[in-house]
Amino acid sequence: MLPDAMEALTDGCLPDYPWKQFPFSGCIAMIAALGTLMIDVIGTEYYERKHAKETAAHETASHEWVDVPSLSEAHSDGHIDAEHIHVVGMRAHAVSHTHSHSNGGSCSSIETLHKHGAHTHVHSNPISADTTAHIRHMVVSQVLELGVVTHSIIIGVSLGVSQSPCTIRPLSAALAFHQFFEGFALGGCISQAGFKSFSTVAMTMCFTLTTPLGIGVGTGIASGYNSNSPGALIVEGIFDSISAGILIYMALVDLIAADFLSKRMCCNRVLQVLSYVSLFFGAAAMSALAVWA
Repeated sequence: MLPDAMEALTDGCLPDYPWKQFPFSGCIAMIAALGTLMIDVIGTEYYERKHAKETAAHETASHEWVDVPSLSEAHSDGHIDAEHIHVVGMRAHAVSHTHSHSNGGSCSSIETLHKHGAHTHVHSNPISADTTAHIRHMVVSQVLELGVVTHSIIIGVSLGVSQSPCTIRPLSAALAFHQFFEGFALGGCISQAGFKSFSTVAMTMCFTLTTPLGIGVGTGIASGYNSNSPGALIVEGIFDSISAGILIYMALVDLIAADFLSKRMCCNRVLQVLSYVSLFFGAAAMSALAVWA
């Protein structure tokens, strides 16, 4: 995609200024990669906060209780002993005595107030490694879907506006092969994320329909479409650059690095060797598509 973007944004049909004065394709891809990083971080923080709120609400509902006799006795005596009231988590202490229960682990933690009669303390429950991994899978699958869908629309339109059968046949074969492996990767991420049935179906249908939709749009505008017009070249180059930046970031950071640096991979030499062989074979196969695509 990035070479195609470079070719489109440096085409001779575009004016020299500014398109030939600056490498826009690489710059746009870099901005897209950095934007993907921001979305990645924001999405992860959003799901962690959401999980924290849900867990806190569940813990409060299931563990909070009030010792009525104790409160009644205290009320009948006309006072409540402040030495038995402890508030933890806001650094406000009724007395110098504090109860805190914590479990070591992730830096992300959930603090929940529990009341036992007039005695209140906090349980600090960190987000488990399994929950963190689940959140990462959800974010990765959604961001990857964004990049794949953007790319699928562009290649669908490109195929739809093609007029020559000599171009359509090899291009269709190459794109089918390419889309198959993109779908394979996206499907694996969606499966790991464990979305609800509706979300899974929606994401699957979105990927499935974008390329045919792009082909339909391309076919509809084919009669008045000029692939060498400045507008068409700029739009194609920008979208290809954005898709390239998103997918480069996703491939290197969220997919390849995450898998190869995982504990499971580091502890299994045979799996490491097989994974590296598969990685280089896949890279060679995808590179070979450049002969036809």
